[in-house]
Amino acid sequence: MKELFPMIPKIDYEGPDSDKELAFKRYDPEAAVDGKTERECLRFSMAFWHTMTGEGKDPFGDPSAVRPWDGVDDPMEAARMRMRGLFELTEKLSIPYFCFHDRDIAPQGETLRETNRKLDEIVALAKELMKTSPTRLLWGTANMFSDPRFMHGAATSPDPNVFAYAAAQVKKAIEVTKELGGQNYVFWGGREGYETLLNTDTKREQDNLARFFRMAVDYAKEIGFAGQFLLEPKPKEPTKHQYDFDAAACYGFLSEYELLPYFKLNIETNHATLAGHTMQHELRFARERGILGSVDANQGDELLGWDTDQFPTNLYVSTLMMYEILKNGGLHSGGLNFDAKVRRGSFRPEDIAAAHIAGMDSMARGYRAASRMIADGALDAPLAERYAGWRSGIGASIEAGEQDFESLEAIALDMERIALSSGRQEFLESVVNRYI
Repeated sequence: MKELFPMIPKIDYEGPDSDKELAFKRYDPEAAVDGKTERECLRFSMAFWHTMTGEGKDPFGDPSAVRPWDGVDDPMEAARMRMRGLFELTEKLSIPYFCFHDRDIAPQGETLRETNRKLDEIVALAKELMKTSPTRLLWGTANMFSDPRFMHGAATSPDPNVFAYAAAQVKKAIEVTKELGGQNYVFWGGREGYETLLNTDTKREQDNLARFFRMAVDYAKEIGFAGQFLLEPKPKEPTKHQYDFDAAACYGFLSEYELLPYFKLNIETNHATLAGHTMQHELRFARERGILGSVDANQGDELLGWDTDQFPTNLYVSTLMMYEILKNGGLHSGGLNFDAKVRRGSFRPEDIAAAHIAGMDSMARGYRAASRMIADGALDAPLAERYAGWRSGIGASIEAGEQDFESLEAIALDMERIALSSGRQEFLESVVNRYI
């Protein structure tokens, strides 16, 4: 089959001293770390929406990207080219997985029936390509935010007809995810929120959202889809307030509606920034509650107030991300999905490869640094020392439930001045820098 990206070669590992633009400097897919190859441990994924359908446009500029399907008038032929292009690029970049929204891979028809027929055709092509390719599906999802019918929400819409349409769309998306062997299914509530409380029944909307998720869980059981359901936190954009604001809000929602047994979280770096958190905070919160499922690996510009979806290149962030992921025992059925797009000025096809190389090298370097830190106990030992008082004496008795306010008052009344220990923040930051 004729290559769609002949200007992009098979990307090889050349080491940190290489100055070649299209070569890995840190990511070595076959290198063994902790008994597994980096390919197996990092589980990289290519995002269909940014890489294959992204046009290089922004709120102030027209499309700028140069792609092989430019000028193709037939939307289905362009869709077929994009799917073939994705498999070509993932193989050249040694990326084992991809992710997609239903509307990324096939155009929408006049009716949902026609839309599903077009989707089936492209899914059949993907299945055919999988027969000779190592590329597999990490997760699928449904786009329930682009079409005007979703302007007031999907599962949280005030119109029950929209709820019904969304249910039918998700039903189909779960089916095709299962058909393609997807290991997860993601719910990203792009418009599940509100612009103003003056016209919003928040209790009804969240009740309906939970009702929607229960229907999805029931249908997955019915058809035998064993993949992990993932909920993706995002605080704002496009709505002023979204119900899945951050990991804590998602945890509270899943707990209240008794959905925790069925869901984990897909955490995105840029969404953590928009929520006013670090990515390590979001990962730590999810990890400690057993709901860290997968990661959208990107980064945002802290000087801009929107989701810029840049490729991850901050080594400090990538190291602390991988630290939490390794403490989680890995991402299991999840992965590191590059929900990232090249900048508008990076319009060449080659820039797609260069961007993924930069992200993969960054995450691989963070992985190795975090792995060494954990093996050496570089952060564990100071942490244990800081909380040593809770392992014996009064601390141990408090945690064992043996104390109450009265007994603690009796101790505190004659307590001498408390000698606190240093938090040693600057030293610990230098430790991380040393391993990077």
